[in-house]
Amino acid sequence: MNDRAARNAAVLAGLRVAVGLLFVIFGEYKVCGTQFTLGGGFQFWINRFLGEGGAYPFMVPVLRDFVLPHATPIAFLVAYGELAIGVALVLGILVRSASVCGGIYMRSLLLASNFPGERAIFWQYFGAALNHLVLAFCFAAFALGHADQTLSLRAYLERRRVTMS
Repeated sequence: MNDRAARNAAVLAGLRVAVGLLFVIFGEYKVCGTQFTLGGGFQFWINRFLGEGGAYPFMVPVLRDFVLPHATPIAFLVAYGELAIGVALVLGILVRSASVCGGIYMRSLLLASNFPGERAIFWQYFGAALNHLVLAFCFAAFALGHADQTLSLRAYLERRRVTMS
């Protein structure tokens, strides 16, 4: 690998680890505490998205009629999903799978909470969704690129296997 490719791989790996650490932090507090999963934290956020008009109109019945009635199992899915995505990204294992799941999760959050309003100008849709779009673009880069080439358990095991052969 030439210097430029090695530097790009290291930068992509650094971004992957940084995003992974964010997900580990947020997943850990949800998994290790009970406020989000059993204490109404998840329901608070869904009700806030609905009450503040943050959900895209087609998502309102989904949130109200499916997500809220099944809030506790979905809260656990969110908590353990965030933690699993984070651990996979930090360790560099199953990066593509974790990134696809992360992209789906970001798209769900975007549609549930980033509606800019009925009369919004085209660019305002992107401005309202910036917090979720940036992570969605990171997940796309991880899924489409070779983000597990450097700073990963996979790369370490592969190098070790080659040296032992």
